[in-house]
Amino acid sequence: MTKYLFVFIVFIWSVNSYAQQTDSVNSSIVLVNPHSANKAANLSAMLPGLGQVYNKQPWKVPIIYAGAGALVYSIVWNNNNYQKYLNAYKLDSDTSLSTNSEFSGLYSVQNLITLKDFYRRNRDLSAIGLVLVYAANIIDAYVYAQFYNFDISDDLTLRVQPMVMPQINNYHTYYNGRDNGQLS
Repeated sequence: MTKYLFVFIVFIWSVNSYAQQTDSVNSSIVLVNPHSANKAANLSAMLPGLGQVYNKQPWKVPIIYAGAGALVYSIVWNNNNYQKYLNAYKLDSDTSLSTNSEFSGLYSVQNLITLKDFYRRNRDLSAIGLVLVYAANIIDAYVYAQFYNFDISDDLTLRVQPMVMPQINNYHTYYNGRDNGQLS
């Protein structure tokens, strides 16, 4: 079994695969200032959307801010309703007859608890959504920056060519000695 595994590994190492044709002139050029994925992620962490601008995708910035704005609005609206029903619950659950809320004849104390919990839950879920939009902004900038220099030309054919690997003397001696039961 180990011999088959060894043959398979040697075969995989000895085959070169080319998914795209490269120009020999362009392949010798070294990028002095490569597009950095870490820089894109850091820019997006400092100011959401800045990493997308760095990646030359400014059309994503309004989407990020629209999502964040909608979630901030949802947080504020749900928090205001939560505070309103919380205060109504405090007033109506008080034993004093002089303290009644605007909902005293409309909702029971149990209904006020349900409404208060509903708006608190929605406020908390909106805050979690805002954190997720912020994280997705950073992840999107990082992932797109990783693929920034990736060639997506029309020629995406796969060319497999065998390659002869030079034998290293110690490597060759070790495995020949192992096959004969000798170790050097």
